Amino acid sequence: MTTSAVRIITDSACDLPDSVVQSLGIEVVPLFIRFGDDELVDREQLTTAQFWQRCSVEAELPSTAAPSPGRFEDAVRKLQGEGATGVIIINLSAALSGTMQSAEVAAAALQPTCDVRVVDSRTVTMGLGAIVVACARAAQEGKTIDEVETLAHDLSRRCKVWGALDTLENLKKGGRIGGAKAMLASVLSIKPIIEVRDGVVQEGGKQRTRSKALAFLVDKVREASTNPGISQLAVLSADCSDVDAFVTQLKAVYSGEIMVGEIGAVVGAHAGRGTIGVAFFEN
Repeated sequence: MTTSAVRIITDSACDLPDSVVQSLGIEVVPLFIRFGDDELVDREQLTTAQFWQRCSVEAELPSTAAPSPGRFEDAVRKLQGEGATGVIIINLSAALSGTMQSAEVAAAALQPTCDVRVVDSRTVTMGLGAIVVACARAAQEGKTIDEVETLAHDLSRRCKVWGALDTLENLKKGGRIGGAKAMLASVLSIKPIIEVRDGVVQEGGKQRTRSKALAFLVDKVREASTNPGISQLAVLSADCSDVDAFVTQLKAVYSGEIMVGEIGAVVGAHAGRGTIGVAFFEN
């Protein structure tokens, strides 16, 4: 457990492995996942494996809901009890969720007793996770709250997230596209590419097969590695059987550490099983 005076709080859209969260003393405030009238606390009442198992049998898509300000207040107080003098809350993109708004309400309520800063990561899943890890490491190294906050803002501007969706089933279930279009796309094996840019999910292209979609992601890493250069490559995977093979492909173009995270319920509810992607910081 960390003894740093500056501590980091994030939310469960970070998709960080529990081992990383624990080793760096990161506090994770969960979002809520709803299957019909059944509401569950992400990562507490519903593991990632349980989420994907339930998705396979549910007729309707799950939905997500932001945590209350009280959840963030409790997390800050816990860290204060462990000796924190300052807390930075780094949340998934404010353009995608009301989670950051809850964090800001909590921060304002606690400000007289604790220096609490709230940062919009402008990203999600392992993009958010990578920012949180870098900031937690900086805090452990003894950086001040101002230095860690500056780092968080800097990394949020340099973070790139690319993903390949394996199925259009979630879009179809969610009524985003008609059944005929979904069937046609399925026949053609279209694999949509998405990019998180300016805090929102945008279309990044499309590939005909999964192997071409993965090659596209590897090319993105290769291009960025050459110019301007990248750091802290992470892989995000939604119950994918080919994640190890994908990591092997990436190692051919990137020699640094590759952190792998499972896409959990928050992002998985929208992206669907089989989504695989990369997150990194441009230098």
